[in-house]
Amino acid sequence: MVGNPPELERGTGVPAHVQIERWLLESIAGGELAPGDRLPGERELAARLGVSRMTLRQALATLERDGVLLRVPGRSGGAFVAEPRIECDLTGLAGFTEQMRRSHLRAEARILRAATVPAPTSAARALRVEPGSPVHEVARVRSAGRSPVALEHSYFPDLPGLLGQDLTGSLYALLAARYDLEPRTAVEHLDPVTARPAEAAELGIEPGTPLMRIERTAYAGDGTPVEYALDLFRPDRVRISVRSGVTGPAAP
Repeated sequence: MVGNPPELERGTGVPAHVQIERWLLESIAGGELAPGDRLPGERELAARLGVSRMTLRQALATLERDGVLLRVPGRSGGAFVAEPRIECDLTGLAGFTEQMRRSHLRAEARILRAATVPAPTSAARALRVEPGSPVHEVARVRSAGRSPVALEHSYFPDLPGLLGQDLTGSLYALLAARYDLEPRTAVEHLDPVTARPAEAAELGIEPGTPLMRIERTAYAGDGTPVEYALDLFRPDRVRISVRSGVTGPAAP
């Protein structure tokens, strides 16, 4: 529970709503507020801070925009401390399991579908096989800390015995260890989309919620395509980053 609010400083040039934002951020960083904790009601908190509800709402709106708070309407709603967003760096080719390990979180997977199917056109093109050729389709809900954060939908070449393996862990590690097809490079495209009802149900969100779709084709070291994927990430739980730099002479 949030501790005693500070006495806001007047005449310092720092607006009251900014001071409130800083106080709440410090309370979260210091462990006084944990993910899922509910803040006191607006009327009570504004009175304790000695500010108008409009000023308080300005601070809460900024923290909601930054993904720090989640505001839920209704009688049982309020302002809640959001789960921290997970950093996913697309610069390398680390799979979900490795990305979660870097964030000190346990990656979990729930299998939605694992079957050999005729290759759809897009998957056939990416994997360089004829449309309708057999490929392995694996769809999973990926979670971090028991909270669903992504839907993975992958197609793999018709590798013998793939679907008989443990598909709840790192599929990239499986490709490397069993088939000597470690993914080394990938081409990825990012597009904002909204959650359809079935996707929303699996991710525990409302239909129409914004999602980030990543379309990916991954290749082994010799250029062989080993995966075509369409992944959906919750941007309220995952922040995607890409590092860039100049590898050759700068343009004049």
